[in-house]
Amino acid sequence: MIRALAGIEEWPRRQHERMQRREFLVLTAGALLLPNAARAQQTKRRRIAFLAFGSRDSTEQYVATFRRGLRALGYDDDNLEIEIRYAEGHVERLADLAAELVRLVPEVMVAGAPAPAQALKQATSTLPIVIAALGDPLAGGFVASLAHPGGNITGLSLVSPEMAGKGLQLLKTAVPGAQRIAILVNPGNPFSAIVLPAARQAARALRTELFSVEADSAGEIDRAFAMMIREHAEAVLIQGDPIFLSEKSRVVELAASHELPAIYQFREFVGVGGLMSYGPDLNDLFRHAATYVDRILKGAKPANLPVEQPTKFELVVNLKTAQALGLTIPPSILAGADEVIE
Repeated sequence: MIRALAGIEEWPRRQHERMQRREFLVLTAGALLLPNAARAQQTKRRRIAFLAFGSRDSTEQYVATFRRGLRALGYDDDNLEIEIRYAEGHVERLADLAAELVRLVPEVMVAGAPAPAQALKQATSTLPIVIAALGDPLAGGFVASLAHPGGNITGLSLVSPEMAGKGLQLLKTAVPGAQRIAILVNPGNPFSAIVLPAARQAARALRTELFSVEADSAGEIDRAFAMMIREHAEAVLIQGDPIFLSEKSRVVELAASHELPAIYQFREFVGVGGLMSYGPDLNDLFRHAATYVDRILKGAKPANLPVEQPTKFELVVNLKTAQALGLTIPPSILAGADEVIE
């Protein structure tokens, strides 16, 4: 009887212990689930959009560089979705592609060149826009100032007034006998308004005659080179423009077929047989554009993110092309080159 009473007396204690164990298990399970919920929140997929002027093939390396920049900042396929549209070099397609991307309501939009930037600017005044490589954001009306953009657009500029002059000086040093030099520009690119005056000023200092030839589409490039020959050009300076870049192989082939020594703004031309290039590293610009996207995704406003200008310029020389043109590149150029292709 005493044992039975003892068992009855211990029953409430055992029941209390069971309840405590249940509460402990519930709390433990909840604690284990909380990190998963937090991780689920952290891995929410963000959406950005990318509008490219060229084709998938011609733009692939820059998109890949941009993706690598994002990965270095912690973004991958699990937490970021990139919607990309390619205009295939057709300016008339950009407006529709920009409108299509705006309808997706991405958190950030990225333009890879001036023409896509203009299309995105016209398509939205509210969604944040990052420009990876823009000629002159001020002349194009994209920002109020470089230090304080003031709207929904920011990014990286290619503007450097001395770049065209330096390119002409390098070309003149490589081809000292050239007295009549052509400069190929796209009149639709606002950057031309900066390139031409700077190049003409440099030409006067070098006592060299400079004349401009225009091409505002891929179909105009052949005609432009034919005009250079009719005007007795002895060398040519190629403006950095998305149209010329997307047609880089044909531009280089035309220069070679007409035996025209040429200097380009981007190293990509030298990689396919161009003589020389002097200008910023495009891959570096697209990699840096990822940092702008990251800051905006974390809450920064484009209006408060200053537009940055290139500080690093590279000189690339192709000695194979020089030999084919019968040129001897001076040691002063070779000594200052960042890369020499032999």
